[in-house]
Amino acid sequence: MTPRLEKLAENLQSVLGNKLVSLSEHVGEITICVNPADLVATCVALRDSAGLKFEQLIDLCGLDYSDYGAGAWMGKRYAVVYHLLSVSLNQRVRLKVFAEDDEFPVLASVVSVWPTANWFERETFDLFGIMFEGHPDLRRILTDYGFVGHPFRKDFPVEGNVEMRYDPDQQRVIYQPISITPRNNVPRVIRDEGFHHG
Repeated sequence: MTPRLEKLAENLQSVLGNKLVSLSEHVGEITICVNPADLVATCVALRDSAGLKFEQLIDLCGLDYSDYGAGAWMGKRYAVVYHLLSVSLNQRVRLKVFAEDDEFPVLASVVSVWPTANWFERETFDLFGIMFEGHPDLRRILTDYGFVGHPFRKDFPVEGNVEMRYDPDQQRVIYQPISITPRNNVPRVIRDEGFHHG
């Protein structure tokens, strides 16, 4: 770690103390993990503490760890990652929090800490099905209101479940089961059946 990153790591450990589940450095960036119960308090501390001052939430996104590491992953399935920037101190940190329940993932909303989290949390709910408790208006933001499922989950079918088309007889858009014929997307030159073993 560079002296600058070491100082940031010291400040994070000093401010967050036993809230820190882990702190790691990779390619010049620090990632910290905390438990879901400590999420909002951690975010307030990251924003308001003198040596941290992460006043800006750059991005927030969901992660689905099912089948991570070719099935070697043994931890919780869903996580949310928060990318934070301190403009005043010119430093960054990544915060990761795993949802406790794989069947119904829920985390606290951080809209009260960084209002810009609003649409990011809606997007993460829409695409991953992660709920944000305390969000002022948690609705889908990218998919249609009638959409079923969460398309960024690893078990969501690549083709989707339904397709929509305009029906000239009904003069409206209708949904119907997909009519896409599954096809092999592996290029012919590397398919096993293309090779003759002699």
